[in-house]
Amino acid sequence: MSQSTTRLTVAQALVRFLAAQYTERDGVRQRLIAGMRGIFGHGNVAGVGQALVEAGEELMPYHQGRNEQAMVHAAVGYARQRDRLATQAVTTSIGPGATNLVTGAALATINRLPVLLLPGDYFAAHPADPLLQQLEHPSEADVSVNDTLRPVSRYFDRVTRAEALIPSALNAMRVLTDPAETGAVTLALPQDVQAEAFDWPREFFAERVWRVRRPAPDPAELADAVRAVRAAARPLIVAGGGVHHSAAEDALKALVDATGVPVASTQAGKGSLRHDHPADLGGIGHTGTAVADDLARTADLVIGVGTRHTDFTTASGTLFQNPDVRFLNLNITAFDAHKLAASTLVCDARAGLTALTEALAGHRVPAAYEAEYRAGKERWERVVEDACRAGDDSAVPTQTQVLGALDAVAGEEDVVINAAGSLPGDLHKLWRARSRRQYHLEYGYSCMGYEIPAAIGVQQAAPGTVVWSLVGDGTYLMMPTEIVTAVQEGLPVNLVLVQNHGYASIGGLSESVGAERFGTAYRHRAADGSFTGAPLPVDLAANAGSLGMEVLRAKTVGELREALAAARASSRPTCVYVETDPAATTPPAEAWWDVPVAQSASREAAVNARAEYDRRVTTRRRHL
Repeated sequence: MSQSTTRLTVAQALVRFLAAQYTERDGVRQRLIAGMRGIFGHGNVAGVGQALVEAGEELMPYHQGRNEQAMVHAAVGYARQRDRLATQAVTTSIGPGATNLVTGAALATINRLPVLLLPGDYFAAHPADPLLQQLEHPSEADVSVNDTLRPVSRYFDRVTRAEALIPSALNAMRVLTDPAETGAVTLALPQDVQAEAFDWPREFFAERVWRVRRPAPDPAELADAVRAVRAAARPLIVAGGGVHHSAAEDALKALVDATGVPVASTQAGKGSLRHDHPADLGGIGHTGTAVADDLARTADLVIGVGTRHTDFTTASGTLFQNPDVRFLNLNITAFDAHKLAASTLVCDARAGLTALTEALAGHRVPAAYEAEYRAGKERWERVVEDACRAGDDSAVPTQTQVLGALDAVAGEEDVVINAAGSLPGDLHKLWRARSRRQYHLEYGYSCMGYEIPAAIGVQQAAPGTVVWSLVGDGTYLMMPTEIVTAVQEGLPVNLVLVQNHGYASIGGLSESVGAERFGTAYRHRAADGSFTGAPLPVDLAANAGSLGMEVLRAKTVGELREALAAARASSRPTCVYVETDPAATTPPAEAWWDVPVAQSASREAAVNARAEYDRRVTTRRRHL
């Protein structure tokens, strides 16, 4: 019996296939590829571009972009807001359009967030060489610039024949929907293949549901984990992004309520417990709170839940100092579960936490330990209040006062987005997350330029949600272009633009490692050639206004408070521009971060920094 077929181009078939893909978790079904972002050039305009016209908005919604990297960031923001159960595709031309995807792909893969990349590629048939924008390799004729996407993709294929799309597309969906494998998925599409017609089996376009698994813990691993928790006198949970991806916040709270084990959070895991829960200690590691880091140094069992244990979390291997400390990692990926020579619980976060709670029935940490961390939390709350207190309404606000003013205005379900600069450290220490999605920090890649496009993705994923994009001047200058997209789409993104005339975070780091803030200030050259002259006469607020935003300038604490309230009430994209007092008001780092210092130098700053480095590095431990 012959198969029923439909004649379509490869690009048309791909769009129709993507429109029929769904995810399902806990009985809830939703569309996997919710839309496509794209910039068109000769590598995709006649293929994917024509296919989108043919399909229409109802079948595949299209969103115009201004920068290819930013389009990936927007899709990633969308995917994170939707708990990785839905995402967007990104189509580009060949050449620079495709290579501009690399940074966004790396961010997606490092953060384990799904995004589908569809870069155009050179002619598969090689009718003429070289083509416009083609990279010629003298010994490998099948190499193209798209090969730069291989190391930053969880799955990569170049579709050089029409029929090859079928297994390639199915594999792409498999990886996107696998919670242990997901990240950037790249299907490179030669421009001649995109436009080639083929008789496709109709089954290829049938609705397909990809069930997102919740693997349960292995009984033997669970038994070992329960013994470890019962034997611990000072256990500490480190909550990572996996808690949010699994929607395991209630399961974590149930475990904590039952056992009294306190919780510290990574950047990705902050908000796993509400800030007002007595066991929520805030951030951990280099940018962590004093109470979380103090407990980490004396913990005898560290229970990692959905965390990758990066250097910021472990303070470059110097944080967990108890000579008897052991690790238990609950993670859906065995790769992460085995880090720090841990006992493993390889399973879904919600399934694993629920099983632990049931198996630990009747167990609770010592009362003295609870009293200790609760007192520490109260002390830290006073530190937060002092740092963020508004003070004189007529004064120029500090950066921490900006956060305090925003905290007072933001609603519980508002989303606050940031990624790079000095703000992530301040937010990790000081922000009091009041809902599971409120704190949206991209710190796996800490990518300047993420904040504005990600805010667009979040707005599209959760219409009606108030979204705040916190951006320093350095990050703003990297990628402000998607403001135009927000204006075009009518998305009321709120941009808080903090002007401090340079790379403040790296400036501080530079000073601490003996590099003397070299190349970190946005200033004119002085007579000696250094960038130490007057601040540059750059008006970023005017720039945001020229791109279509409503701009509110705030010069004082009082004006800032009024501007933030007005922005939250606005129905159009709004920028609150504030120039901050450079005085340091952030509590100092409670733990170290390893940035190697020059071992040989003649300048005093570097010599002194190296001496401090040599002292610090002796506290590093290898957990075996």
